[in-house]
Amino acid sequence: MTDSEEGEGGSISQDGIPKESSPFINNDMEKSQHYDGKNMALFEEEMDTSPMVSSLLSSLANYSNLPTGSKEHEEAENNEEVSRSTIKHVKAPQLGTLMGVYLPCIQNIFGVILFLRMTWMVGIGGVLGAFIIVFMCCSTTMLTAISMSAIATNGVVPAGGSYYMISRSLGPEFGGAVGICFYLGTTFAGAMYILGCIEILLIYIVPQAAIFKLEGLEGAEAEAALLNNMRVYGTIVLSFMALVVFVGVKYVNKLALVFLACVILSILAVYAGVINTAIEPPLFPVCLLGNRTLLSKSYDVCAKVIEDNETITTKLWLSFCDSDALNATCDEYFTNNNVTEIQGIPGVTSGILSENLFSKYLDKGMMLEKEGVLSEQDPDSPATSSGRYVLADISSFFTLLVGIYFPSVTGIMAGSNRSGDLKDAQKSIPIGTIAAITTTSIVYMSAVVLFGACIEGVVLRDKFGEGVNGNLVIGTLAWPSPWVIVFGSFFSTCGAGLQSLTGAPRLLQAISRDGIIPFLRVFGHGKANGEPTWALLLTACICEIGILIASLDAVAPILSMFFLMCYMFVNLACALQTLLRTPNWRPRFKFYHWALSFLGMSLCLSLMFMCSWYYAIVAMGIATCIYKYIEFCGAEKEWGDGIRGISLSAARFALMRLEEGPPHTKNWRPQLLVLVSVDSEQNVEQPRLLSLTNQLKAGKGLTIVGTSVQGTFLDNYTEAQRAEQALQRLMETEKVKGFSQVVISSSLREGTSHLVQVGGLGGLKHNAVMVSWPHNWKQPQYNQQFRNFIEVVRETTVASLALLVPKNISSYPSNGERFTEGHIDVWWIVHDGGMLMLLPFLLRQHKVWRKCKMRIFTVAQMDDNSIQMKKDLIMFLYHLRIDAMVEVVEMLDNDISAYTYEKTLLMEQRSEILKQMQLSKTEKEREIQSITDSSRGSIRRKGKTAFHSQRSTDEPTTVIEKPEEESSTMPHTKNSTKTPTSLTSPSSPAGDTGTWTDGKALGRSLSQAIEGGKDHFNMKPEWENLNQIDVRRMHTALRLNEVISKKSKEAKLVLLNMPGPPQNRVGDENYMEFLEVLTEGLNRVLLVRGGGREVITIYS
Repeated sequence: MTDSEEGEGGSISQDGIPKESSPFINNDMEKSQHYDGKNMALFEEEMDTSPMVSSLLSSLANYSNLPTGSKEHEEAENNEEVSRSTIKHVKAPQLGTLMGVYLPCIQNIFGVILFLRMTWMVGIGGVLGAFIIVFMCCSTTMLTAISMSAIATNGVVPAGGSYYMISRSLGPEFGGAVGICFYLGTTFAGAMYILGCIEILLIYIVPQAAIFKLEGLEGAEAEAALLNNMRVYGTIVLSFMALVVFVGVKYVNKLALVFLACVILSILAVYAGVINTAIEPPLFPVCLLGNRTLLSKSYDVCAKVIEDNETITTKLWLSFCDSDALNATCDEYFTNNNVTEIQGIPGVTSGILSENLFSKYLDKGMMLEKEGVLSEQDPDSPATSSGRYVLADISSFFTLLVGIYFPSVTGIMAGSNRSGDLKDAQKSIPIGTIAAITTTSIVYMSAVVLFGACIEGVVLRDKFGEGVNGNLVIGTLAWPSPWVIVFGSFFSTCGAGLQSLTGAPRLLQAISRDGIIPFLRVFGHGKANGEPTWALLLTACICEIGILIASLDAVAPILSMFFLMCYMFVNLACALQTLLRTPNWRPRFKFYHWALSFLGMSLCLSLMFMCSWYYAIVAMGIATCIYKYIEFCGAEKEWGDGIRGISLSAARFALMRLEEGPPHTKNWRPQLLVLVSVDSEQNVEQPRLLSLTNQLKAGKGLTIVGTSVQGTFLDNYTEAQRAEQALQRLMETEKVKGFSQVVISSSLREGTSHLVQVGGLGGLKHNAVMVSWPHNWKQPQYNQQFRNFIEVVRETTVASLALLVPKNISSYPSNGERFTEGHIDVWWIVHDGGMLMLLPFLLRQHKVWRKCKMRIFTVAQMDDNSIQMKKDLIMFLYHLRIDAMVEVVEMLDNDISAYTYEKTLLMEQRSEILKQMQLSKTEKEREIQSITDSSRGSIRRKGKTAFHSQRSTDEPTTVIEKPEEESSTMPHTKNSTKTPTSLTSPSSPAGDTGTWTDGKALGRSLSQAIEGGKDHFNMKPEWENLNQIDVRRMHTALRLNEVISKKSKEAKLVLLNMPGPPQNRVGDENYMEFLEVLTEGLNRVLLVRGGGREVITIYS
């Protein structure tokens, strides 16, 4: 196994981060091996990328995806300095199910809670309540183990345990988030074990070692002193343990067996003690005053007085009376009640179980009272001398018990964490883990029943054994001596703390080396032998936070949260893989089902909120923050995770739903196909198109950025790949969320046509096309470019797609610019379904345009009532909920100037001369260029109106074509008084249709109007033969441009209706000229053409 295969079994990238790889394909084997079999010559070319079967099987036999385990770290060389070609011999793993999985799980599951809190939990919650808690928690871990076994047996699982399984099943985002939660849980577990260790040391072994003395202190003062002792000693022990781990893990590994023996012996001692109680119950008397439990240190003899030759008062008397005299003034409760002594451990045959069945929750400061004992107390008299009784140190309730108990069932990942050391991980992990959980569950459930059957209730509720001479309560039950449990639990907690401080840094190191969380990469480094030094330092610091909390009962719910979240995602991973039926999901462990995984996941989630809802929210918040951080900043990894499968299934479902029909007008938004061109180096020529796209879309809806590459698929595939990468880079830079698409075609014209036709999928298709204005169209070498542009206009018209054409795109603002003032001007010439209204509204959602005001201009003719038009337009905008200033511009039908005639004449004469000379195509383009540089055209528009004459309603097809001819000429007539969007012109009969170059009927209808505008005395003879439609269009373009330039010269953006293209292709140059004349002198212009449907509505 080479160095490069260490960790994830993959190669090391240049930044030192392991990458996923496989021994199956594209492996770095000698090429010569592929051709050893001469009779395989037919497959020579395939062998360059695919190995022969014999080579594949050989590599599989020798393949090992096992990392260097903690035992080998001491002897490992500095792997980073060894060349990749060096062969590293790893000792073959030999651990079986018992030593490799079962016993480590047993050691990790049994812990401090069993010894320090189990008896108290049974006393407070009752046998039934405690049994329910144990059953719930054990069921959760069993279901999680089943899910984990399925994942662990679905291929080779390197060390890393739950982190590796979740990250490879649910993706790097979930894996990183849950990995960090698992790391924090393991770290706080270390703090909990250290606090348990200190509690045993200071309360049960050497109480006199306390730095902050407890003698003479009561209530809050005593509690504060105890916590301060825990903090000081906890920090000392933590420092010592961290030093041991730093010096060498081998010492921890050697002591592991000793710590395991302590745990097993302690549990056996408890069972032996239970058997012993049936034969000869141990003597642990408890003294009661009335029904209240007295502190052992407050009396020497459980009596008020001793009757010898004379009556002598006892230490207990002095505790409640002001003197030792028999006539002393004593506490009222002391006087009214007798002192009785009961057996603390009556034994398994005593029938005490019935008294302990039900819960007895206490508030903080309440006295432990035995039920069924007479007690005379005045309910109105305040409790005095409370320092002489055993008191509840915290308020208890069911969910608190769940939070405190759950850490005692964690540790089920110990086997999967050691998968690198197992002989047959896929066999050992399921068997060993499930067997360990079964064993520990039986022990826990039997312990609940046996504790309730053997120990007096007031002793069970006595958390620190203050009523039984300060003994550990579970120790009082043990045989042959309580010290077996005390020392056994002390060493086991020490060992568990060391194991946590050993495992947590390695988990953090594994996450860091995966490179999915950039800021953690520093913790991937360590000593020369691979020891995670920096990770150990961070772990110790986080562990110190738990130590400073100082209370075992407060730390336990914290780590419960993190472990529960980890287990929840293990179950989720198994359920998703099962339901999605991923082809690679073939676990050897067959006894799983998605319903069991969902049940386990539900239990985990329920337990999280049962333990502590605010801790649960904090834990989820941490996981969410890490998830989003990895999503935005982390390294992109492709691990074949289940989330990708969910995304595919959800996308397919959504696409099928979209097919059901077109979106309602209320849901309409521009789904853009952005057509860009690339240069010879496959770089985008108009990057500002994507800036405008981002400003218009704000990340919403569909965006497809498309381009075409000229050539054939076989020859130009590499160029297409480069072009696609360039598009993706630019989209990422401009923060455009969408898809890139590159088409290879024999001509750019066909490629663009293909993009318009086939872009999108199913119901998720573009409804608008954005293409840049061909600014160099007049130059002969760009002749084909503008013809392609006009063909795009024609295709979008046929396909009923909206069209956006930004002119002077290079002057448009980038995403980083901000307009602090200015206007977005909309010149509403014809109604296009509301696109002109909607686009400025969308642009103003973006930070670039947010400060700009919106102005809407519409044009009135001589016969129009401009005042009424303005009122109608203001009301229309009010109903649309669009905030804009409104202005109606009166455009008088002035005489057609001589300049207009000269412009039109120059344009038409040159075309005629070129036709007569029959010039070659190239020469013709040059000649046209010399003339058209000074020529201009006019605007006209094909559009559909919502407000039309009755004839328009009856003949919708004609309406779409017919108003194009004269809509720009006379946008508003006396028929449009009621609405600014009326397109009907009196000079345009309803049935007429015309083109840009052949307008016979329309020419006749216009002749009278033209005659009225002629100056017959100054008329040149050659003007008489001009195409009067072109003259009229040139006139309209010049007049509109004059008005627009006057009103919108300083506007940040001008939006205009874009006229439709000529129906025959002879007038393409004239069409471009008219558009140039219309937009002359304007900085930023967005020509807009509707898609033939309403896109904005006044209804909610």
